[in-house]
Amino acid sequence: MNMDFRNKRVLVMGLGLLRGGASAAKWVVNHGARVTVTDLKPRRELQRSLKSLGEARRKIKFVFGRHRVSDFRNNEIIVVNPAVPRETLYLKIAKKAGAQLENEASIFFRFCRNPMVGVTGTRGKTTTANWIYHFLKKKYSHAALTGNSSDNPMLAALDKLDSKSPVVVELSSWHLELLPQSGKSPHVAVITNLYPDHLNRYPSMKSYASAKANIFLNQSKNDFLLLNKDNSWTKFFRGFKPKGKIVYFPVSLGLNLEKFKRAYGLHNFYNLNVAILVARHFGITLQEIKKAIKNLPQIRFRQEIILKRKNLEIINDTTATTPEATIAALGRFRNTGELFLITGGTDKKLGFTEWARTVKKCVKPGNLFLLNGSATKKMVLALKKAGYFRKIKPYIFENLSVLIKAVKVNLKPKTYNLSTTILFSPGATSFEKFKNEFDRGERFNRLVKLHF
Repeated sequence: MNMDFRNKRVLVMGLGLLRGGASAAKWVVNHGARVTVTDLKPRRELQRSLKSLGEARRKIKFVFGRHRVSDFRNNEIIVVNPAVPRETLYLKIAKKAGAQLENEASIFFRFCRNPMVGVTGTRGKTTTANWIYHFLKKKYSHAALTGNSSDNPMLAALDKLDSKSPVVVELSSWHLELLPQSGKSPHVAVITNLYPDHLNRYPSMKSYASAKANIFLNQSKNDFLLLNKDNSWTKFFRGFKPKGKIVYFPVSLGLNLEKFKRAYGLHNFYNLNVAILVARHFGITLQEIKKAIKNLPQIRFRQEIILKRKNLEIINDTTATTPEATIAALGRFRNTGELFLITGGTDKKLGFTEWARTVKKCVKPGNLFLLNGSATKKMVLALKKAGYFRKIKPYIFENLSVLIKAVKVNLKPKTYNLSTTILFSPGATSFEKFKNEFDRGERFNRLVKLHF
């Protein structure tokens, strides 16, 4: 289902801060479109994105600080940034005027000729996608990794592909909302798991799960769908009667991964299991895989060890934007000695009952430090219901810098004689105090460098 952008009037809705909107604008300009970019943010906040446009910037009309109804009525194609809600009035106006709605994923899938591995899910998709790519590189030197990352947006990667080697594409639910427009699905589709998330954007879990299901709706009988046999939403996905062959994980793979599971946690065992399954499908030998496991890449901001000194280890898990993500991190680090947890953030209409039970099991009340926000209030309430704060009041901070100084003060000299882990795993999103979770992670790293 190809399409021609030459001389088409294209509106890019949302330049954004993470290069996705900029790379989309640049790509459609380079493919002959007449482009307007509109963003509600003022120009001064978008300087980095504007700079990344390079020469294409001269050929684009910009509308900042507002959206004009006329732009949505007069353009033939609207390229929608992931941050844009589906229900916005402007997209309704565009559809009524006959415009075609696309996003970077739907365009990428239309034009990509390579065999594609698509990875989605609530947790683990970035790690899984990176580890699949790590294995594929052992056989395919021109394999590529793209998707839900500011490092290599889809449309920045598209024209560099060789049309033969496998490409791994990480797909968020927002990417998948418009994927059916392309008429295509990845040859291998992976859904790592599904947990409550983004319920500030989706009216229900079924709505959220249905967006994820778009990853396999256009598969054929020659394609493959990998589903988590231990996740409660797998039955829901089977209900769509996928045409591709369903492969369940985890499975026995002829490798002993028990040591890995103990060191990296059950969630990473699942991620690795999927990566090995996909690698085997593309002809990577078990011997090559076994060797490659020894140098698996550490994924930035995903339980990333940012400081290791004597008995002290500091972990940056800023992309833990759901309670389940922090539960997974606590499962991994709970037996590492003295454990400090820094958590809290912005609510996405998620529940914290199970999170509170896990915190109570793993973290002493004096070792819990909360960064205030709408989710933090729910966390404190859940912890109180769990009987957590019996002898002390919760440590709640408005400022990350002040919080980190307080953690440092609480690391008494005797603590340093123990094995001590400081885990930054917010369990919530970040928008009340930071631009996004990556901005939050960068700031945490700078503060750790400053104070430790």
